[in-house]
Amino acid sequence: MKLSHLIVVLLLTVFTSACSNWIYRIDIPQGNFLDEKDVKKLRIGMTKEQVEFVLGRPILKDAFDTDTWYYYYEMKRGMKKRGEDFEKQMVITFVDEKVSTVTGDFELSEDFNTPLDQE
Repeated sequence: MKLSHLIVVLLLTVFTSACSNWIYRIDIPQGNFLDEKDVKKLRIGMTKEQVEFVLGRPILKDAFDTDTWYYYYEMKRGMKKRGEDFEKQMVITFVDEKVSTVTGDFELSEDFNTPLDQE
């Protein structure tokens, strides 16, 4: 009698663990999603307003250094079959209210060093 209970418990355990892939788990995006084509629109010498128009508001503006903007995006996948977790970041530094440097995980366009007013 006890052996049959043990077999039933083991079978239920195996079947419920096999069903864990049936549970839907959502992806959790956080931060600013930046599209590559929008990042390629960035140019040296752009004003803060122009950058905000192209990329949106930064996730963080340094309270002590208003000339540094941080864009950060993180995706935590709910299920591995939809891909791996990833994060991307970009830091924009302004000098005299104009873009000076851009660093991070995005590739800038070939024309980045050509200001908009010199085209």
